[in-house]
Order: sequence, then C-alpha cells, then structure tokens
Amino acid sequence: MEDIKQLMQHHYIKYASYVILDRAIPHVIDGLKPVQRRILYTLWLMHDGKLHKVANVAGQTMALHPHGDAPIVEALINIANKGYLLDKQGNFGNLYTGDPAAAARYIETRLTPLAKETLFNADLTATIASYDGRHQEPICLPAKIPVVLLQGADGIAVGMSTHIFPHNFLELLEAEIAILEDKPFTILPDFPTGGIMDASEYDKGRGKVRLRAKIEVRDAKTLVIKEICYGTTTESLIRSIDEAAKKGKIKIEAIHDYTAEQVEIEIKLPRGQYAQDLLDALYAYTECQVSLSSQIVVIKDNMPWETDVDSILRLHTEKLQEYLRRELEIERDRLKEKIFEKSLEQIFIENRLYKLIENLDSYDKVHQTIATSLVPFHAQLLREPTHDDRERLLSIPIRRISRFDLTKNQEEILSYTTQLARVEKELKSIKKVAIRYLQGLIKKFTKDHPRRTEVQAIQQVNTRAMETRQIKVGFDPASGFVGTKVASQHMIECTNFDKILVIFKDGTYQVINIPEKQYVHHNGNKVVYVGVADKKTVISVAYRDPETHYVYAKRFIIDKFILDKVYRYLDEGMNLEFISTEPQNTLELQFIPKPRMTVTKAQFQVDSVAIKGVTAKGVRMANREVKKLVLVKS
Repeated sequence: MEDIKQLMQHHYIKYASYVILDRAIPHVIDGLKPVQRRILYTLWLMHDGKLHKVANVAGQTMALHPHGDAPIVEALINIANKGYLLDKQGNFGNLYTGDPAAAARYIETRLTPLAKETLFNADLTATIASYDGRHQEPICLPAKIPVVLLQGADGIAVGMSTHIFPHNFLELLEAEIAILEDKPFTILPDFPTGGIMDASEYDKGRGKVRLRAKIEVRDAKTLVIKEICYGTTTESLIRSIDEAAKKGKIKIEAIHDYTAEQVEIEIKLPRGQYAQDLLDALYAYTECQVSLSSQIVVIKDNMPWETDVDSILRLHTEKLQEYLRRELEIERDRLKEKIFEKSLEQIFIENRLYKLIENLDSYDKVHQTIATSLVPFHAQLLREPTHDDRERLLSIPIRRISRFDLTKNQEEILSYTTQLARVEKELKSIKKVAIRYLQGLIKKFTKDHPRRTEVQAIQQVNTRAMETRQIKVGFDPASGFVGTKVASQHMIECTNFDKILVIFKDGTYQVINIPEKQYVHHNGNKVVYVGVADKKTVISVAYRDPETHYVYAKRFIIDKFILDKVYRYLDEGMNLEFISTEPQNTLELQFIPKPRMTVTKAQFQVDSVAIKGVTAKGVRMANREVKKLVLVKS
C-alpha cells in the first residue's frame, strides 16, 4: 500500500508539473503556451508570403505537438482572433456573438508583419528535440514585444490559474520607452470588445476592473448597445436582459440583435418607460456591466511566477536590450568576417601569392607555402588565417583573379568598416538602440492597433436605492395578522428592505421579513409589540417575578438576530408588565399592603436605567413587593 501511495504521489506531481509548464500557463518571455509557440514556429518555417490552409498548418504542427489536430486548430483560431500575430482569411468565428469558426479546411492564415519582425531570429532561438526526436522546436521565441500583456492569457492548471488582461500596443511600447528613460508610467488594459472601463482598482494587474457596455440613447424610447463587455457575447447579454425583464427589474417592449461586423443591439421600451431612466437598471441587473479580476501567473525560469504588469514590462525591457545586443554582436562578428575575407583575398591576389604554388606537387606543401607567405601580412588582418581560410583562397577561380577589381574591393572593405564602426558605437549605447527600435515599431504598426476601451470613472449603481420604496405594514392585535395586506388602525411605515420585529408577552421575540399577510404567534402567546427591526430603537420593559413579587426594569436594543429565529428578552417564568419605545416613561409602583405600612406607592423613571444587552438582568425598581404598575401620564 505504501508503494502505491508513493507511486500515485510521484505521478501526480509529474502530471501537475506537466499541466503547469506545458499546457496551461504562458511563458513570460514570449507570452505563449507550448501549442501556440509550436503553431507560430511552424508558420515561420512555412512562411512564403502566401496564406496557408489552417488544416495544413495543423498537420505540419503535429510534428511538434503530440495531442492531435483539434487543440491545434482551436489554439490557432484563438491567436488569430486576438488580432496581432496572425493574418486570417475566411470565417474565424465572431468575437461578439460567440459564433464558431468554419472548418479548418476552409480558412487560411499566415504570420503578420509584426510577428515576423518581433518574434523570430534563428540565431537567438534555443531549441530542443521534439516529442519523437525527429525535429527541433524552440524552448522560447525571442520576443521583442511583451506578447503576454499584449494578447492577454487565460489558463487553468493544477492548483493555480492565470487571467491576464490584454493591453494596448502603443501604450505597452511607450511604457517600455519610459522604463528605458527612467520615467514613471501607468499601463491599463484594453479589451478588443471595446466598452467603458473603470480601472481604479486594477493595481498593476493584481486587482480588478469594472466594464460597461457602450449604450447610445437613440430616442426617448430606444436604446442601442454599440459595444459589449469583454468576456460576454451578444447572446449572453440579451439573455441577461430577458431574465432581468422577467424578474421585473426592468421593463422592455422588444429587443433586436442586428450585430454583424459591429455590435448593434436595439432595445425598445413600452409606454411609461424612458431610455435615459433605464440606463442604471441595465448596468445594475444585466451584463451591460461586469467586474473582472486579474491574476497574473506566468512561467519564468521553468517555474510559475505570480507577478504584476510593471514587473513583466521591466523584465521585457531588459530582454529587449539583451536581444538587440546579441543581434548587434552577431552583426559585428559578421562584418569583421567580411572585412577579413575581403582583405585576405586582396592580399592574396594583389601580391600574387598564388604564383608561389603553381609548381608545387603536394597539397600539403601548397597549404604550407600559402601559410608562410601570409605571415608578413598578419598585421593587416583582423585575425590569423586558418586552414578553412586558405581553402577558400584556393577555391577562387582564375577568371576572378584575372579580373580582380582592387578599387571595388577597397570600397567594399570601407563600406563594411563604416558599418562596423556604427555597430560598435550602438553596442556602447544599447538603451538608445532599444528606444529607437521601439519607436520604429510604434511608427510602423500603431495605426493598426488603436485603443478600443474607453477609460473613465464608473459610478457604482446603488441597486438598493433604486429598488427602495415606501410601504405600509398593518398589524391587527385582535386577529394576530401582520402584513402589507392587513387593514388596521395600527400601521407601520417602512421600506421594502426593512425587517419586522415581533415581541411576545411571554418574554420572547423574533424578526421576520415583511409578509403580505402572516399570523404571528409563539406557542399561542399574545403579541405586545410590532415594529421595524432597525437595530437602533431603544425598548423599555418592566417585568415581575411571580415568586417574590419584585418588579424589574431594563432597556435594550435588538441589534443582532437571525431571521425567524425565536430569542428571549426575559428569563423564563417572568411576567411582562410594561413595554414601550418612548424615550421617557414614568411608572407608578403600587405596593402590596402590609401592617404599619406608611408608603403605599412610589414613582420610577424608566429612562434612568442604563441601556444594556437584550439578555442582561433588569434593575429592581423597589425593595418592596408590588401589587400593580401604572403608567403616569405627563
């Protein structure tokens, strides 16, 4: 049994790690889950400028992804609909209505110019063997833009989940420029469905945002929803409006959905209802307003990392500088090699070193002779020639040697030298290079990605205030009924949100919801008070101990209760003699007559008793036995 437990634990940990690292959570550097990375890498290998059938892309990606074509197609459609990395042709579904995409054999895609320019560089991409060992796939793409914040991401793993909002392309790059220039910045989400957003509680991606649909008042009787909240569809929104109408929260005459390329939901109102008055109710009771919470969890250094937007941007800014530096270093080495090759070739031809090997009968002697002849020229070269360099010299055709243009060769060396000087200068000011690179992306691609979600403060709709109305509750002491449909001289004015406090003569009480008509009783006991359970009314009572005939007074506030539960305000067996909610009461105590008694009665100010808890003991009103209590009228 112990072996089975250890085996299960081992396999569970492996499964959890696999789901977290290889399925559900995106990598912080390229913002992609493995299936998304494999799709984009396959499209890069396939790229020829033309559109490819999605079914074909899925088939090619299966060489890297071991889970079949269905999740590949689903992931590809998801990436394409985000609008940044893939061009699309055909029916990829509708973001607004939730309609599905056409079959993979009917739709086509390819990489966007933005994706080609910012995601791929073979020299910077580390690879590992694919699942079957036949191919190489990237560990992580060298992304020069923060894709994870640009596109957003959702994923549910074992014991954790991530919910990252999409952000605006221009604002992300401007924030990175601000980081490079050591300036403050603020970054807020931007949703593809548009709408209005209050991000006052966003807290760098650790909080939440409130979203509202954009609603136009076409006329006094017509509202038109033009943009919806992220995460909703026109179908779910219309369903929420219908449900609110059925519950009586709003009144509508008809609702029509004309959504195609853009959202257009028309709401017609009945007689007595006006468009401007309905707006708050739509925000309060339908999906016209939603609240979304952000939780940023990404993979970093092969481990899940819970972080915020600012930290991801700073990390990406560092990675951008690293990638640009490495590209410049590769370019520097390439230019040096070009200069070396051109200089070596010029020395070999200009000094007629090829003449030295014309009569040699051994290939080893040829190499040795060339190596010896080049020694005096080493100072003119960037490095010492190798065996491969000599091989390249020996492969120069005689025709090229005879037509060698010294002037052109020197011009090419000068051109490469100038480029090398520029590269080495840029390597010394990599921040400026990064800023210039980001500014270039902004100039080139911003027009295709404008902000869609309007940022403004949203006043929280007070649904309680909207629904609050004054009502009258009647209580008939003779019949024992209480409710809104009880006609009586005893009427209580309150709101529909109030609760009713019922106090019984036997020393018990309970709090109930406002009924239409309800018989109130507790073991057949008489009701002595009915009022609003407002948690602030002071109740004064006087009661008698039937064994000692002493009387007691106490004052209390009922501020804690569970609906319909019966509580006690007097000890069992005590007799209630007086109850009132008036602030001042004077009671006359009439004592039981006894021999030689000179004082037969006394007065007691009930309001002199301190207010205590409802279960507290009362204060003895006199040290004599009391026959009767009488309220003294002022």
